[in-house]
Amino acid sequence: MIDQETIQRIMDAARIEEVIGDFVSLRKRGANHIGCCPFHNEKTPSFYVSPSKGIFKCFGCGEAGDVVGFLKKHEHFTYPEALLYLAKKYNIEVREEEQTPEQRERQTERDALFHLSEFAQHYFADLLYNDEMGRAVGLSYFHSRGLSDEIIRRFGLGYCLDEWNAFTDHARSNGYSDTVLEKTGLTIFKEDTRKSYDRFRGRVMFPIYSISGRVLGFSGRILTSDKQAAKYVNSPDSDIYNKSRTLYGLYQARAAIAKANRCFLVEGNIDVISMHQSGVENTVASCGTSLTVEQIRLIKRYTPNVTVLYDGDSAGIKAALRAVDLLFTEGMRVRVVLFPDGDDPDSYAQRHGSAALQDYLATHEDNFVMFKTRVLLDSVKNDPIRKAELVKETVDTIALVPDLLERTEYVAQCSSLLGVPEEALASELSKAINRRRMGAAADTAAAVESAATVIPQADAPVPQPDAREKHLVELMLNYGNHPITLKSDSGDPMSYPLAEIIVNDLQDAGLAFTHPFCRKIFDHFADRVEKGLPLEASQLTTIDDEGLRQFAISLMVDTYRVSDKWREKQIIVPRIEDNLEADAAEAILSFKIKFLDERIAENANRMRQAKGEHEILALIEEKKGLVERRRTIGLALHRVIS
Repeated sequence: MIDQETIQRIMDAARIEEVIGDFVSLRKRGANHIGCCPFHNEKTPSFYVSPSKGIFKCFGCGEAGDVVGFLKKHEHFTYPEALLYLAKKYNIEVREEEQTPEQRERQTERDALFHLSEFAQHYFADLLYNDEMGRAVGLSYFHSRGLSDEIIRRFGLGYCLDEWNAFTDHARSNGYSDTVLEKTGLTIFKEDTRKSYDRFRGRVMFPIYSISGRVLGFSGRILTSDKQAAKYVNSPDSDIYNKSRTLYGLYQARAAIAKANRCFLVEGNIDVISMHQSGVENTVASCGTSLTVEQIRLIKRYTPNVTVLYDGDSAGIKAALRAVDLLFTEGMRVRVVLFPDGDDPDSYAQRHGSAALQDYLATHEDNFVMFKTRVLLDSVKNDPIRKAELVKETVDTIALVPDLLERTEYVAQCSSLLGVPEEALASELSKAINRRRMGAAADTAAAVESAATVIPQADAPVPQPDAREKHLVELMLNYGNHPITLKSDSGDPMSYPLAEIIVNDLQDAGLAFTHPFCRKIFDHFADRVEKGLPLEASQLTTIDDEGLRQFAISLMVDTYRVSDKWREKQIIVPRIEDNLEADAAEAILSFKIKFLDERIAENANRMRQAKGEHEILALIEEKKGLVERRRTIGLALHRVIS
């Protein structure tokens, strides 16, 4: 348990734009920050972060919440885990009781997988420096690859002893169960005998981290010349690790990628580490799998610009060709660097040094479409049939490029290289684009038809609130504690929080909100007025009612900003705060008029249904009173507006 005082210190220290900025590339827009939503795939940013209110809101998919809510959703943290993550980020000491083996056993399965993975990383890293075999085998291997102790520790590298059960026995003695050992893949159990052995025995260890720095799994490299053993062994997919959705090195590279607005994509773990040591820290690799759409979208959170680095041999070229079509499909801007045959980023850096590597990257970047065309052209020779196939394949690649101007430039360049008229390439390109659109439309139609058969009827959506109700609630959410000066009965000026004025005025008039969310928000403030608590809206950003939470946050995030052009023309645009008293008065009076108009309409309906003379006369008198009250409030509203 974390005490309330520590929780408050953590929340006071946490800056939501910094925390979310570790996972999403944000840019400042007015008082807010904006970026592409990490919870759904989008091309146009609709994800807003408000530092002043400590909230985020996506106007595309509707996700919303505070900094803890973001971590729970994005990293699948529990509430305590999110707090501990923030405490670590902001160097806030949190004292936790040491867990007994029995308490560990009672942890949720997912938590147990995370705990064991982190326990294993510390164990392997400790062996690398503090065990005789670890130093002689593991550490000497890393040093032979030119890795410094600083970079070894930054990536958490380690060594697993070449013994059947060394790690498994150590984990068991620390209270971890066979079930958890098996589900992480750290221990393998034979089905028939249930005999166990360490998956990574005799290997140097590369921990694989989440974006937030949690250990998800491992990649282990063998150091012997045993041809029957796999060179690399990776953790199997589990509840916490999915290799197709993870990029090796992204945790260490994410800030550098955002800063450089470019990501270098390499093939292997050592390549990533060597690039980082050479000063090229914006480098990642896929985790033992061909590049996937999910991995590309991880990169796209930080930059749309990718440079693919692959070996210069035929296998490297084929891997580059496969990867880049996927990158283009996801709207990335792609360039490629091929190293000399026999070299990769690691070997090139070792042979020539960091400065030479950086210079090579800067001078050997190539336009990918042109690179692919040249590579394929070399294999065509003078065969007209193969050349026609090449033209089609080149055009299909250009069709993946989302930008019209880029496509036009590629057509011009490829026309010259292939010796094919631009008009012919442009015609083929138009056909290729139409084929893609028709295919996408067919896929969409099939998906809709399929979904219609399995998705149950959704609940009826909550209707939009009346504009006057919405505006009053918006004022309370954003300016509830803002002081408003009124005259007391004695004529002396007195200051009251805006939300208190609204609550008291509407309660005195016996008025109520009709929209369910507006009513709940009003009740929230009314309760705090009654109890003398600060009139804040922060509790509404973490409430369990998802619909209410998203509705409140959508009113708290201002997606507009005053253009700099107004200032350039020396036109001062007033802020809401500058005229808040009049705005609040207008909102209250407009709401009262809305209520009276509804009462007058109801009176007219009852009068049409009335039968006795006494009832009709009573309704006429009621109408006179309502109309007079409306006239009085209308005059007051006119004075406020004018």
